[in-house]
Amino acid sequence: MKERYLPEGWFKTTLGSIADWGSGGTPSRKEPNYYDGNVPWVKTGDLGPRVLKESSESISELAVQNSSAKFFPKGSVAIAMYGATIGKTSILGIDATTNQACGVGNPIKGLTFSEFLYYFLLSEKDNFIAKGKGGAQPNISQSLIKEHEVSLPPLAEQNVIADKLDSLLAQVETTKARLERIPEILKAFRQSVLAAAVSGKLTVEWREKVNPASTKKLYETSIDAHKSLLGKKYKPPEEVDIRNLKKIPQNWIYGVASHLVNPGDEIVYGIVQPGKKLEKGVPYVRGTDIQNGKILVEQLLKTSPEIAKKYERASLKENDILLGIIRATKVAVVPKLLEGANITQGTARFRANSSVIGHEYLALYLESPDVQAWLHSNYRGIDMPGLNLKDVRRLPVALPSIKEQTEIVRRVDKLFAFAASIEQNANTAYERVNNLTQSVLAKAFRGELTAKWREQNPQLISSENSAEALLERIKVERKAQKPLKKSSTRKKS
Repeated sequence: MKERYLPEGWFKTTLGSIADWGSGGTPSRKEPNYYDGNVPWVKTGDLGPRVLKESSESISELAVQNSSAKFFPKGSVAIAMYGATIGKTSILGIDATTNQACGVGNPIKGLTFSEFLYYFLLSEKDNFIAKGKGGAQPNISQSLIKEHEVSLPPLAEQNVIADKLDSLLAQVETTKARLERIPEILKAFRQSVLAAAVSGKLTVEWREKVNPASTKKLYETSIDAHKSLLGKKYKPPEEVDIRNLKKIPQNWIYGVASHLVNPGDEIVYGIVQPGKKLEKGVPYVRGTDIQNGKILVEQLLKTSPEIAKKYERASLKENDILLGIIRATKVAVVPKLLEGANITQGTARFRANSSVIGHEYLALYLESPDVQAWLHSNYRGIDMPGLNLKDVRRLPVALPSIKEQTEIVRRVDKLFAFAASIEQNANTAYERVNNLTQSVLAKAFRGELTAKWREQNPQLISSENSAEALLERIKVERKAQKPLKKSSTRKKS
């Protein structure tokens, strides 16, 4: 492997030579006096913030005395050594103890800084993960950390690197935070589009130009078709409950859902007891199979043809509308490949009467915020809140003309496509920003961020100020010092 170029004044060494390393322990959980004390006790799950100022748990002084937990001073840098958290890093903003899964480095004074060590460990996260050993819970050891190679800059340059990274990565985090808000903004945008669509606000100018006729007769025609088919079994539509729903244009009418489906194809739910899971059989759709307006075909379960036959009334055709009626009222349009499939008791099927209402308009109407609120206001039950089919059938539906429905769907599709393109661009930008963090860190520890500074400050990186000279001087000084007696408890002030 090609030897990496070292900037002037830098020196290749190990993490073990620039910090004093240790780890903690876990006091016995069987001793209630060991926990909820006044001593911060850091676990790997706490790591992540640049400066860690509090721990999720605390232990007592007695626990410190009777366990392998030990104090590490403020300014030490902790790194996760076990499992999925390997490489997570924080500077301790408080004196704290840790568990055994945290490796803690206390930077050697006069040789390195906490901030520099923190950023270096952050830059090496992927390398630490790659070095993780073990099965389900891979880990790295203290010895591995100590042996890990580091290109050490002179002390003054470390400060400059840390300052530059503080500034650059703060900008990166600000950008990430803004990009992270975009999905929520777009969600609100889509909701506002749907609200405008089903209240007539989206097509105000279109109506002024076209001046469509009232839909009252259209709705009455649908009622007559139901009357004619059902005869004495016919039940007139319930009074439309339009409380909490938006006002609609004068030429629109509120109809009832049960009279806007095909005559003879009433709104129904499906299989109550689908039986055991089968490899082959008739697929059926649960409420949980509906996500983001789509049916997750790949995860559909299957029932026997015999059971499906019993619930033939709920079999599916292309362009049927499905509505979840237990817990979540999610909506989806049935694709052609699911013709002949079925649904469960937690799903309702609408088969729109295309002469009165288009399936695409009905789908976006059911997804609109006011209609969703209406559905939720009619929930029954506590443990498993859901909709009674009777309530679903009396759902009020804002009914424009067929031409206006088509125009509404066209405009919604156009606006949603615009939102989707923004979302895609934002996701791409987010990936780039994430990569930018590692790119900035890599440049920092190759000396690229401070090249100009080195040119301007040669006296701070050469001779006795070089990293090699600093290392040698600290080594001599520490060797001359009498070893201090180790203690597992804090010094009392």
